Amino acid sequence: MEHGEGSRQSGDNTPRESSPFINNTDHDRGNYYDGKNMALFEEEIESNPMVSSLLNKLANYTNLTQGVTEHEEYENEDGVTKIAVKSSQMGTFIGVYLPCMQNILGVILFLRLTWIVGTAGIMESFAIVVMCCTCTMLTAISMSAIATNGVVPAGGSYYMISRSLGPEFGGAVGLCFYLGTTFAGSMYILGTIEILLTEAMLNNMRVYGTCCLALMALVVFVGVKYVNKLALVFLACVVLSIMAIYAGVIKTVIEPPNYPICLLGNRSLQNHNFEKCMKTEVIKNVTYTTELWKLFCDSPHLNATCDEYFTLNNLTEIQGIPGLLSGVIKDNMWGEYGPSGMLVEKKNQSSVPVQDNSRDIYKPYIFNDISTFFTLLVGIYFPSVTGIMAGSNRSGDLRDAQRSIPIGTILAIATTSFIYMTCVVLFGACIEGVVLRDKFGNSVNKNLVIGTLAWPSPWVIVIGSFFSCCGAGLQSLTGAPRLLQAIARDGIVPFLQVFGHGKANGEPTWALLMTVGICEIGILIASLDAVAPILSMFFLMCYLFVNLACAVQTLLRTPNWRPRFKFYHWTLSFLGMSLCLSLMFISSWYYALVAMSIAGCIYKYIEYRGAEKEWGDGIRGLSLNAARYALIRLEEVPTHTKNWRPQLLVLLKLDSDLGVKHPRLLSFTTQLKAGKGLTIVSSVLEGTYMTLGAEAKSAEQNVKSAMHLERTKGFCHVVVSSNLRDGFSHLIQSAGLGGMKHNAVLMAWPGGWKQAEDSYPWKNFIETVRETTSAHQALLVAKNIDKFPCNQDRLGEGTIDVWWIVHDGGLLMLLPFLLRQHKVWRKCKMRIFTVAQMNDNSIQMKKDLQMFLYHLRLNAVVEVVEMHDSDIAAFTYEKTLVMEQRSQMLKQMQLSRTEREREVISSILVPVKAYPNTVCVSGSSALKHYSMNMSHANLSDTATATPDHHVHMTWTKDKLIAERNRKRGEPNVGVKDLFNMKPNQSNVRRMHTAVKLNEVVVNKSQGAQLVLLNMPGPPKNKGGDENYMEFLEVLMDGLDRVLLVRGGGREVITIYS
Repeated sequence: MEHGEGSRQSGDNTPRESSPFINNTDHDRGNYYDGKNMALFEEEIESNPMVSSLLNKLANYTNLTQGVTEHEEYENEDGVTKIAVKSSQMGTFIGVYLPCMQNILGVILFLRLTWIVGTAGIMESFAIVVMCCTCTMLTAISMSAIATNGVVPAGGSYYMISRSLGPEFGGAVGLCFYLGTTFAGSMYILGTIEILLTEAMLNNMRVYGTCCLALMALVVFVGVKYVNKLALVFLACVVLSIMAIYAGVIKTVIEPPNYPICLLGNRSLQNHNFEKCMKTEVIKNVTYTTELWKLFCDSPHLNATCDEYFTLNNLTEIQGIPGLLSGVIKDNMWGEYGPSGMLVEKKNQSSVPVQDNSRDIYKPYIFNDISTFFTLLVGIYFPSVTGIMAGSNRSGDLRDAQRSIPIGTILAIATTSFIYMTCVVLFGACIEGVVLRDKFGNSVNKNLVIGTLAWPSPWVIVIGSFFSCCGAGLQSLTGAPRLLQAIARDGIVPFLQVFGHGKANGEPTWALLMTVGICEIGILIASLDAVAPILSMFFLMCYLFVNLACAVQTLLRTPNWRPRFKFYHWTLSFLGMSLCLSLMFISSWYYALVAMSIAGCIYKYIEYRGAEKEWGDGIRGLSLNAARYALIRLEEVPTHTKNWRPQLLVLLKLDSDLGVKHPRLLSFTTQLKAGKGLTIVSSVLEGTYMTLGAEAKSAEQNVKSAMHLERTKGFCHVVVSSNLRDGFSHLIQSAGLGGMKHNAVLMAWPGGWKQAEDSYPWKNFIETVRETTSAHQALLVAKNIDKFPCNQDRLGEGTIDVWWIVHDGGLLMLLPFLLRQHKVWRKCKMRIFTVAQMNDNSIQMKKDLQMFLYHLRLNAVVEVVEMHDSDIAAFTYEKTLVMEQRSQMLKQMQLSRTEREREVISSILVPVKAYPNTVCVSGSSALKHYSMNMSHANLSDTATATPDHHVHMTWTKDKLIAERNRKRGEPNVGVKDLFNMKPNQSNVRRMHTAVKLNEVVVNKSQGAQLVLLNMPGPPKNKGGDENYMEFLEVLMDGLDRVLLVRGGGREVITIYS
């Protein structure tokens, strides 16, 4: 150790190579090499983690959300409350199968299934069960595919639908599912009260139901762990009750239970007010009247006046549970529907009818309490097959959710479907029809009808069904608030954000209060039969969208759609979706419309006000597929004139802060959007993308913000180019995609082109005009764009004046029509002016134009303006001369500046050693000048930039000498010659036209809200570009709002339908 230590000390001042391959004991230097086997990727580690780190995070991932399960709290040493989240350890049986069984088997089985069998008959009841169970099985298959396509955090169906179909569908269906779960709580509570009460009167149901709801809400508020601990107890009660039913069926074969039913004629009687089914009885040779006699007669004496039907018909006592081998199945095979108040009568039983039945409602007969028909029974029965989401809702508690959810859910549905189907057959085969149709068991001493079949005692069913309803109600009050909390925390529905808060451990207090309030509405309805179809609608809508989500994902074949559950197909999903929609309208068409309206309103609200979420949903994928298909179709056939509409490319200017310089250009774009065409808003930054990439993104965000403020619907694109001219050229050529390309360019008039230090602005403008003409695109140029109205303005009385000088496709006619569709321009009238020459018949022109507008279905005032040939005024001659002198002077100044720059270049030539015939100069200013003034500047002669950002130009000596001699040989135009110039006759004529036409336009349209003018094309000779700008300036002089329009070379409006 000492030797080693001395070695290190002696070598401290000696530089030596540290190497990880030798016995280096320098700790610090050893650390320097830690992890250097991945040094090639060290700069990317922060953004792209190592695979080992990624896998470690995935292994420690938990999909438990706060408040979904009850947390065990404890305090640490500092007294701070901690929440310990238990790891997910539930398997398929405990985590999925049993919860689904508990939620599916419930109140409808115990309280309504016997009545459904008696009313609809075995065949139709079996059809109802098969239809509903098929619906849930198909939905479970679709749900299994979605649930096994990645990790499904707690949230169940809401999470699956929202992440598959987007926040709009997810929010709408999630809230519908929440309402369904809440009303399910109402149904279970009403079932609980119906079991307890001997008289199911409406007010009794409301009072006791409200008390029961308050008690259950208190239990949920105190702690969900008590509900979870009692869940197995509740489930055990359900299982024992079902076993008691099957045991009772078997016992009927050996010894049927004794439940006598008293019939008067063929009418079933309530037997809780009498014990003996006889009119009189003989005791010690004395005839006495019975309690039943007193119910139908006005006195207990034998000479009393009795009900006519009671007098004419005999009493018969039959067994209510004749048994499995009795053959009663034949009588119960078909249904017996009827209106409300219809008497429950036994088929094939003789009776003497009477004429007056008005007093029957006061007698102890058994009546239908509601009108019965097949579709109503579907709506009442369907809630008994809901609850298939219980497993997916507990996905956060499962050890292997992707394996457990499909197996557990499908097995639970198969088991419950078997139970329901066998119960339908066994009830019809064992119980008398009049007892089956007795909803409240009045003919069997107010026992539950299903309880009369159970063995060993009806109390097994009473206790089991009571705890089943209580447990299901508590589960609903536990699950619904958490579902609302999940929706609120996603932030897709702004007004629900308050329900995302809760207690410190995540319990959704506010959501629980909201759930209790909605649940109370269902209780106030006070009828299980009225509440059941309501929640059927909401559950069916949820299942419909689960099937739709699976079908859309399957058909789109998105790369991320890789479910582990393989036994699915899009046809099964579509079949399930169709079955859900059919069941909605079969159950109750008006409830279906209400549920769909609620979902539609929520959808539109989220779309309009909700937070923007991008969850990679299938609707976006569907939109992409539809867009791709539409673009390919549009590419195949050219656009017909009838389908033409302005597809605008808006060229914006940005200020020094990268903000939009003329936001009114976007307002005008919005006002033109009555054509519903494409809009691409674009701008160009000068430079390279590597250096200005961040600025381009910032500019794009600024443009998008301006578009949002001006309500401009469209796309935004900011490009970076070496010079602005090339950037705008690229946009004109390549903006858009396929058949969705722009056909018109909108830009602002370069107002300060005369005052500009260089000629770049107006040259760029003219090149844009030339390029749009070459590309056969229309061009719209707005002068004084900042004076145009904003979207909030409402122009009153005024006109939109169209000056139709030449015909270029009819765009001049179409634009005012589109503008007048917008509320800003709606009150403006359209006037069309056209110009007649000396040899034109102005009266006939006006008639023809009026007829043309009539065929075009356009309302406009027509006026023909005559322009006579006149001598060219001295003012016009002088204006043309001044224009040409100014142009020539600018050229002279430009040439002088260029010459000076080249002289500077030649004076600082530096010989290049490698190339004796070439010299290298620093010419950053000259290059900048060239790039600013040359269209599509050719920079191929420039060398690459050095690290200090200096630009070097390479010149040959021969080239430099030749350039000097050429320049010296050119005759310079002196200042004296400028005053001796004579204007070009062609320019004089053009100026004359501009001046005279401007006089006419100003005279007629100075007070117009907007003036549309034909835009003349630029000269073919580029030497006259500046004069062209002057002509346009003269043409628009004295007008506030002007839109120059240049057609794209095709007809855009037609008289044909």
